[in-house]
Amino acid sequence: MTVHFIGAGPGAADLITVRGQKLIASSPVCLYAGALVPDDLLAFCPPDARLVDTANLTLDEILAEMLSAHAAGLDVARLHSGDPSVFSAVAEQMRRLDAAGVPYDVTPGVPAFAAAAASLNRELTVPGVGQTVILTRTSARATPMPPGEDLTTLGRSRATMVLHLAVQRIDQVVEELTPNYGADCPVAVVARASRDDELILRGTLADIAAQVHAAGITRTAVIVVGQTLTASEFPDSHLYSTERCRS
Repeated sequence: MTVHFIGAGPGAADLITVRGQKLIASSPVCLYAGALVPDDLLAFCPPDARLVDTANLTLDEILAEMLSAHAAGLDVARLHSGDPSVFSAVAEQMRRLDAAGVPYDVTPGVPAFAAAAASLNRELTVPGVGQTVILTRTSARATPMPPGEDLTTLGRSRATMVLHLAVQRIDQVVEELTPNYGADCPVAVVARASRDDELILRGTLADIAAQVHAAGITRTAVIVVGQTLTASEFPDSHLYSTERCRS
């Protein structure tokens, strides 16, 4: 028996990996967050699978489901939105499974920031403009950020920044990033990336908050900040340069 942590992707059911889909189809138990994982993904489950929406369950209740499946010798497909490596709350589940001696593995998925970049038709690392991407969040209604990871400190690099779980605090984000990035810095907000009801807002730190409020976006969105969003004048990558090809 194995607990399979599976990245369910950003929303569109067809962005699940082939491996992830096969594991869902072969697991008699499926644990998923109903608010984030699309119903279309559940169609891959076996017809008689036990489906458990974990949206309103505590960590102990989720673990109990896993231990019950383990005792019965049943594999578990544990679906997490996006990719399990980022803001997925997988680490504490793994810690408890380790303590209980329950085996598990991880299948990566398409993360929300990658889906957002695809929707924007932008590369987040542009030669001569930005080669670093910071993935972060704010601490509202969540665990506090570690020392030195506040937006003011992180913003000093002026690297491309992608914020998860932060759109409900867009005013604070703008206030903390403007001194380092400047009010004219390009910003995009992508809500429900890859889904049928996807919404994209483009602007600057000066006007993005007003757009977010007007659109009523309060969740399931990422904020992208940085010059790579609008860069058009930049050197070609060395990857395809004639100098590299001749060396």
